[in-house]
Amino acid sequence: MTANAVAQRTDDIVDELATLEGPLLPILHAVQHAFGFVPQEALPRIAEKLNLSRAEVHGVMSFYHDFRTEPAGRHVVKLCRAEACQAQGADALAAHAKARLGVDFHETTASGAVTLEPVFCLGLCACGPAALVDGKVVGRVDAARLDQILSEMGA
Repeated sequence: MTANAVAQRTDDIVDELATLEGPLLPILHAVQHAFGFVPQEALPRIAEKLNLSRAEVHGVMSFYHDFRTEPAGRHVVKLCRAEACQAQGADALAAHAKARLGVDFHETTASGAVTLEPVFCLGLCACGPAALVDGKVVGRVDAARLDQILSEMGA
């Protein structure tokens, strides 16, 4: 996608949502939905149109883990990092996932198949460790179940 196309689509999104109270988060979500990530060249456009500094927009974007600066893989696996899941083995599961995929959190496998991300509570505390796999919540995930999920994804 060209820089002009990114600028035009970003401008359209900001113009549509700028009248909301506290429009920055909805705008960032809409931009990510439109492109699959938030392109760096969109940030100054958003800042200018909302009369914010680039640092403010970047600070908000980088604070929230859901925003990406690069396109995600074909599949997204989010592992719960909250305390209840940690008490049920989430740290070992995360280490297994990183080793199996050869990536760290916020990274995508070389094949582009899977992006691994942390998430802080999926509300499945009694069934931890929990994961969000392509938007579907999965409970009681252990290494074997994760391997099965990843194999089905072609990873």
